[in-house]
Amino acid sequence: VKLVESGGGQVQAGGSLRLSCVPSGFSFTDYTIGWFRRAPGKEREGVSCLNTKDGTTVYADSVKGRFTLSSDNVKSAVFMQMNSLQPEDTANYFCAARYFVACSEFMLGNYHLRGQGSQVTVSS
Repeated sequence: VKLVESGGGQVQAGGSLRLSCVPSGFSFTDYTIGWFRRAPGKEREGVSCLNTKDGTTVYADSVKGRFTLSSDNVKSAVFMQMNSLQPEDTANYFCAARYFVACSEFMLGNYHLRGQGSQVTVSS
């Protein structure tokens, strides 16, 4: 079982990107999925979380109002749309998942699967 990511890239400030996370070998049913990011010299930060069991979504204050999670039940994929990107959003982003955990725990790093990571670079 693994998570397959796509998306990321380089944009100018104010631009948009979308990250995708698709489970391989399992289904997202009753999983909590989201993204973390790590910028050079900074600690890992929980960015977003979707609890598929109750539909709860949680975002870090730093991205609230700019990043949006959505899911495609047909493909069992989760997407993170990132708008109004700023240079401080530059980081390596990776999706992560854990079965049946609250977003409050998940955002602290309580996951057991993670994707390979995608680089997001925002230039000013």
